Amino acid sequence: MVQGYNCTLFAYGQTGTGKTYTMSGDITRDSNGELSENAGIIPRTLYELFKYLDREVPDYSVKVSFIELYNENIRDLLSEDDTKSIKIFDDNTNKKSILIQGMDELFIKSPEQGLELLRQGSNKRKVASTKCNDLSSRSHTVFTITVHMKVHDPLRSNGDQEFVKIGKINLADLAGSENINRSGATNQRAKEAGMINQSLLTLGRVINGLVQNASHIPYRESKLTRLLQDSLGGRTKTCIVATISPARASLEETITSKINLKSIKR
Repeated sequence: MVQGYNCTLFAYGQTGTGKTYTMSGDITRDSNGELSENAGIIPRTLYELFKYLDREVPDYSVKVSFIELYNENIRDLLSEDDTKSIKIFDDNTNKKSILIQGMDELFIKSPEQGLELLRQGSNKRKVASTKCNDLSSRSHTVFTITVHMKVHDPLRSNGDQEFVKIGKINLADLAGSENINRSGATNQRAKEAGMINQSLLTLGRVINGLVQNASHIPYRESKLTRLLQDSLGGRTKTCIVATISPARASLEETITSKINLKSIKR
């Protein structure tokens, strides 16, 4: 991200295997004001980012957004207005980029401010009880950090010309992939599970298409892939963290996850 790339990191796996814990973990601080040793990827990213910027970049700004995708509907977890409509448009100035209308992006000056926004947004997230997990996340969430850095280009005008470098990282906590029958999902829970599995299937197809240099990439088949369109493929970096369960009852889903990840490995 600090090199100017758009980056994405996913936590992928079945319900109850620790995706949210991997991404957020313990976001409290100890008595010395230090980050907990059980902190997840998002708080660690915030702390490491500000540590680097304070040390290496004299002039910078950082802003964050936090959105939820539930049943193909987008909700801004940082907005006080839960009814606000959010829409995705193509950026006419850059065919590979998108514009998200109605989403709040808040500037932060410290990792602590970022953690407070993460905490506020997480409390609004859709959760429900299933046979796999008492507090199962029923939505995808994407916590996005965007940094603008004013840097010098040594190759221009005697090395004294400044320009702004922009980097972005999407930290995505995906809803759990699951077998609907085993999770006991019925009615609303079954509808949620179907939408979750469909969006995850589309994500896999998009990544496969990018790996195979396909002529058509099905970004538009899911709002999840539309949201991440400018951070998948091209000048981007993508990483997938697979969470699995050691339980014998979860063996089928664990094997399926392994096959799915192996099929999209470069």
